[in-house]
Amino acid sequence: MPTWKPHALAKPHADQLALRANDRVRTTVELPGVPQGTEGKVLLANGFNWLRYRVLFANGVEVGDLDARHLEPAGRTAKRLAKAAARAR
Repeated sequence: MPTWKPHALAKPHADQLALRANDRVRTTVELPGVPQGTEGKVLLANGFNWLRYRVLFANGVEVGDLDARHLEPAGRTAKRLAKAAARAR
């Protein structure tokens, strides 16, 4: 249960990723200094209407302002999100 009331304009998009810090992700597109398919770890998850993430990739490059257009969950994170999506149906 949140400790604050959600903002009235906070209506997440249907295809947003619900990632948390330390979740594992993989790029779905090529980013500056990061080839497609590179795995990384979420360092920062922020935003209430547009959920965006700062990720440290395996090659040492850190990139911010990433979302579902750039990332997909990997490993245990993918399993956790799939399980949550199945429960929501």
